Amino acid sequence: MALQFTRHYTLEEARAMLPAVRGWLERLNQARTQLDQAERHLGRRQDAGRDLGGRSVEQNVRLHAEVMALLGEFARREIQLRDPDRGLLDFPAMRDGREVFLCWESDDADIGFWHELDAGYAGREPL
Repeated sequence: MALQFTRHYTLEEARAMLPAVRGWLERLNQARTQLDQAERHLGRRQDAGRDLGGRSVEQNVRLHAEVMALLGEFARREIQLRDPDRGLLDFPAMRDGREVFLCWESDDADIGFWHELDAGYAGREPL
């Protein structure tokens, strides 16, 4: 059976990533909030028939780029970001010779759960 992921984290490696992951999630959620505000602002200007451009559009493009760059931090490491609002993510790992996910949510102090690739959050089991 072929593996789905090229990167598999040990529990220690995943734990070591948590400080960076927390920072990326915080910045991602800030940028998403700012992007939502910027897009609402642009939408109001567009609805009013104003020309769009300048600083508002530049900010919108910058925020889109920031969001994409932060999502890239997860993707490059094959960390599966399931729900950025909750800070829910999965680290690909190996358990008993098969691929699984180590599951973490930003409210969790540590990584304490795992689940099968197709089980999702509802299938979480304690480590």
